[in-house]
Amino acid sequence: MKQTKHRTATLVRDYLVIFVIGVILLYPIIWMFFASFKSNDEIFGSICLLPQNFSFKYFIEGWKGSGKVTYTSFFINTFLLVIPTTIFTVMSSALVAYGFARFQFPGKKILFVLLIAMLMLPNSVVIIPRYTLYNKFNWINTYMPFYAPALLCCNAFFPYMLIQFLRGLPRDLDESAYIDGCGTFKTFTHILLPLMKPSLFSAGLFQFLWTYNDYFNSLVFINSVKKFPISLALRMSLDAESVVQWGKVMAMAFVAVVPVILLFFAAQRYFVEGIATSGLKG
Repeated sequence: MKQTKHRTATLVRDYLVIFVIGVILLYPIIWMFFASFKSNDEIFGSICLLPQNFSFKYFIEGWKGSGKVTYTSFFINTFLLVIPTTIFTVMSSALVAYGFARFQFPGKKILFVLLIAMLMLPNSVVIIPRYTLYNKFNWINTYMPFYAPALLCCNAFFPYMLIQFLRGLPRDLDESAYIDGCGTFKTFTHILLPLMKPSLFSAGLFQFLWTYNDYFNSLVFINSVKKFPISLALRMSLDAESVVQWGKVMAMAFVAVVPVILLFFAAQRYFVEGIATSGLKG
């Protein structure tokens, strides 16, 4: 009986600690949600979390955007930018990781060292050469500066993560597939790729979040308001009016965060599993 009570008390304590930590971590989002119902005077003149009245006028006014471009267009632009970039990244990274993890070829060690070295190369170093190159290709003010690097596996983090996951899968699976008559590509698509699902979800989720929240590269390569993603649209709303209506800004910022939150909770099982197993080696 005492052991049961002790176990119950431990569970209650642990869940209470988790609840408190969760509230602390989610408080900025909670505050942003309630601030979207407040006027500037109420935001800066009161420390009360709850608004005086719940009116959705800031959501309605904020959704109209600025420059005759609504947030419907901004969200469409965002998903046109983010979804293909994420898909191309996962596809190319999986193929590159398969090559490094399963095959021997001349210069493999040197190429792998270069791959690791790319992880330490900051974006600010390559942004000018990339802009010059993309300008010659007439890719400025298009989404090709995001599609092309994703398709060519230019982000070294994702193939490196998938390589570590593939090294945790036994080679006996490949040998069994070869005995059954599968070629290298069929072995990859029918045997290894289904087993890589947790790591692929993790890579896709990372790339989705990074591209969705990317402000710097979007600002450099996209200069037309009609093609702005949500990150640039939120920043533009601060410059569109002489007096910033922070209720509108908070409303649209909260709406922009909702897809990311929903995606994370929908894919968190694969995300955690992929992160937990990416460091295993066979």
